[in-house]
Amino acid sequence: MERVRDLSSKKAAVIFTKSSCCMCHSIKQLFYELGASPAIHELDREANGRELEWALRSLIGCPTVVPAVFIGGRYVGSAKEILSLHLDGSLKQLLIDANAIWF
Repeated sequence: MERVRDLSSKKAAVIFTKSSCCMCHSIKQLFYELGASPAIHELDREANGRELEWALRSLIGCPTVVPAVFIGGRYVGSAKEILSLHLDGSLKQLLIDANAIWF
């Protein structure tokens, strides 16, 4: 779990994904369109991906862990939460506040 905390605090925006996950791709594209350049950790392509996935499950408390989005070192949510934040206009402000994008 410490490794997840360490990785999630290295950049203003961090997304844990799997390369085969369509929602992960959509969330990454949303961040890029908003002007963010998040750190992307694809669990199915990293040597310690399975360990990271188990750590995320423990941290989040949910069996489905990707996409797992951290902004400013804090877990914000998965696809549902991120899309809700985007639709109500608060995702962009979270990214600005974390210095993930500048306006």
